[in-house]
Amino acid sequence: MCLHLGHEGYGCDPVSDGKDALRRIAQSHYDLVVVDVMIPELDGLALCRAIRNGTLNARVPILILTARAEESDRVVGLESGADDYLTKPFGVREFVARVRALLRRHQMPDVAIAWPSVSGTVNSLQRTGKPAMPLICVRGFEVDPARHCVRVDGRTIEPTDQEFRLLYFLAKSPGVVFSREALLKEVWRDDTFVTVRSVDALIKRLRLRVESDPARPRFLLTVWGVGYKFAGE
Repeated sequence: MCLHLGHEGYGCDPVSDGKDALRRIAQSHYDLVVVDVMIPELDGLALCRAIRNGTLNARVPILILTARAEESDRVVGLESGADDYLTKPFGVREFVARVRALLRRHQMPDVAIAWPSVSGTVNSLQRTGKPAMPLICVRGFEVDPARHCVRVDGRTIEPTDQEFRLLYFLAKSPGVVFSREALLKEVWRDDTFVTVRSVDALIKRLRLRVESDPARPRFLLTVWGVGYKFAGE
């Protein structure tokens, strides 16, 4: 895999087990992490959760590789913090396409790759210039694009790029109900590899982070049979 990624211009940092991967991820910046679920010492799902609970690479995009093809396994992977999920066996061209889609989604113009069970490389990140997005404050829930953070109940949360886009899109139209398909198109943009279950998994993950009681959410609300909305004024 590193050989093929190298041909595409990506540098790779191979790692043989989950604990070693976590140690490196705690010490160096990575632009993308590719995780095999069945790795020794610390499995891929636990590694995803540890990355999301860390500091240096908490927002890094994560691609999971696994032989488990059931939908429930995909959902568990996404809820553990992964941004995309690729089942084995897969072709090199599809793998590289997933890598490109994740990096494009996260708007990284000069990127490298991280891969545990192979883990990837260190490059400086520069965001593309875009018009400033206004601060959103709804019912005391603040979404701050300038600082790429969310403030709620006196807590500051630093979401991943994907989590932030979903929160911002919902919060800027409080009370408006969006279907899963609409959210998929807006948040995942032109990525054709994900499904509507990715929306459900991301909402569940966000509720665990921003809601005081995820079982009784105050902000990210489900409209049964339709989709999701951010609580109105």
